[in-house]
Amino acid sequence: MSDATDYELSMLVRALVMESNRFLEIFSAAHELHSTDMTALNLIMTARSPMTPGTLARALNLSASATTSVLDRLERAGHVSRDRSPDDRRRVELRVHAAAEALASTFFQPLAREYAAAWDSMSAEERRVVARFLTSTTSATARVRTEVLKPG
Repeated sequence: MSDATDYELSMLVRALVMESNRFLEIFSAAHELHSTDMTALNLIMTARSPMTPGTLARALNLSASATTSVLDRLERAGHVSRDRSPDDRRRVELRVHAAAEALASTFFQPLAREYAAAWDSMSAEERRVVARFLTSTTSATARVRTEVLKPG
């Protein structure tokens, strides 16, 4: 690594994204999931509170009917269910089944272990720098994505 210029960092981030996409493609193909299904499953799984179909549609930038198709496929595959909220019976909440979480864990745990091994030699300060870099880069990507999606 030379001076870690903006261009070099950008290329390294792109390489990580491409490699991550390849990894996800293996999981998706093995479980007959579309890439959008995989993204939806991840969004539902990592949501801080129960996600609704409308929230998922906005997060995926899909129409209601396209989101219904995604949820139908995920439900048929046994990965998610659409349940009535215990607090508001009019509200539908998306839930990931424990079996789907276990399946994802068996696939992604080896990656987590390999990441941990790769980061093992980093000091606490280096880890803080990496965390700050990843957080700010993810936020920058989300900002640009939001701008690209704005009409007009």
